Amino acid sequence: MNNSRQKPTYDHRGFPACLEDYQPWLLEATQEELRRVVATMHRVHGFTAVLTDLDLLLERISEEGRLVAQAEAASVMLYDKKADDLYFRVVLGDKSSPDVLKKEVRLKMGQGIAGAAAESRQVIHVPDVSKDPRFYSGADAASRFQTHSLLAVPMIERGELIGVLEVVNKIGDICFSAMDQHVLEVFSLLAATAVVNARLIEAQIQNERLAAIGQAIAGLTHHIKNIMTGLGNCVELIDGAIKKEDFLLVRQIWPILFRSTGRISRFVQDLLLAAKPRMPVMAPCWLHQIVADVCEDVREQCAHKSVCLEVQAKENVDPIVGDADLLSRCILNLLINAVEAAPLKNGRVTITLGLKNDGARTIEVCDNGPGIPQQARARIFDLFYSEKGTRGTGLGLASSYKIAQEHGGTLELLDSTGGACFLLTLPQRREMANIFGGSNESSENP
Repeated sequence: MNNSRQKPTYDHRGFPACLEDYQPWLLEATQEELRRVVATMHRVHGFTAVLTDLDLLLERISEEGRLVAQAEAASVMLYDKKADDLYFRVVLGDKSSPDVLKKEVRLKMGQGIAGAAAESRQVIHVPDVSKDPRFYSGADAASRFQTHSLLAVPMIERGELIGVLEVVNKIGDICFSAMDQHVLEVFSLLAATAVVNARLIEAQIQNERLAAIGQAIAGLTHHIKNIMTGLGNCVELIDGAIKKEDFLLVRQIWPILFRSTGRISRFVQDLLLAAKPRMPVMAPCWLHQIVADVCEDVREQCAHKSVCLEVQAKENVDPIVGDADLLSRCILNLLINAVEAAPLKNGRVTITLGLKNDGARTIEVCDNGPGIPQQARARIFDLFYSEKGTRGTGLGLASSYKIAQEHGGTLELLDSTGGACFLLTLPQRREMANIFGGSNESSENP
């Protein structure tokens, strides 16, 4: 026999407002039932305030609903307002198949017990589903779970239907009690509020993410456009010079073309480094040689801007274990930023190689430019964040930071006056250096 009844009125705390609704089921409850209910409500109040991931929240709601009702399984069906139907997001139980249910089970309003509960907005208790023609067997077919009895409770928030909470098969092969119905009604109020809050937070995060992506794409597009404009101008000038056989002009334009292609290459590499997961190829490498090669790469840029580049290093040729290509990329990004930040007059960039007592290597890159604004320091390593306006992509420092982490090291912005100073710290993996043939006491620079 189906047991449907009017939903009672609750106060702002989620408790029955009328004593008539509150007293009977409370007086009939055993101490064990009361203990279980109080413990569940305490947990629910805790996780609904902190869980913002909707899928994870629904899993917890289902699990707590199953526990408080002592059921074999529980599920949450959410209401799709546009389609005016219900769909499974989470199903828990020993024999459930949530992935299948998420894809295959949607119920129209009024279809199945859950659809009927949603349409009437009333609790529906079915002690024996085989005797109820409203029962929808599609969920059982998809999940290979056999339903005997169920309790469907609509989830309502401020008059709006949010979904339906179902608990299935009371443990012990008995029917769900009036106590179960009342408790799940209170529980559904808390769950509905939590789902609404999680959706609001999810929507806000999505909007912020889309705005950030749009801003990043705009910045990257502008950066590419600037490079391509320079390349186009160079091509036109070189084409005209070749027609006039003015090879002196070609030689004058060639460095500009070379720098532009270098900018494209660095841009693509930074983009790949930032987005592509990878494992560094570890091998013995010599930081002194890496720094020397990187400095050679920016010599022309320094000369073009009249920046003095100075390298300070102690006599230490011991290798470290790392990915030489990635470390070169990391240091090059820091160096290019420093050269770009240095003033046109009396610009200076200093690279200092150091050795800590624990064997860790340090590389400090400093410039005498304007420095990093205080409000930007917390985000300076964020992907796509740049203080250079349209001249920056927000890829360089993010890539360098990621490379440092992949080597078990750190990259930090130091407090400094009169410019910016970045410190790259790389741990010395002594045992790995020995395996690869390096020595901590004696080794030679190849």
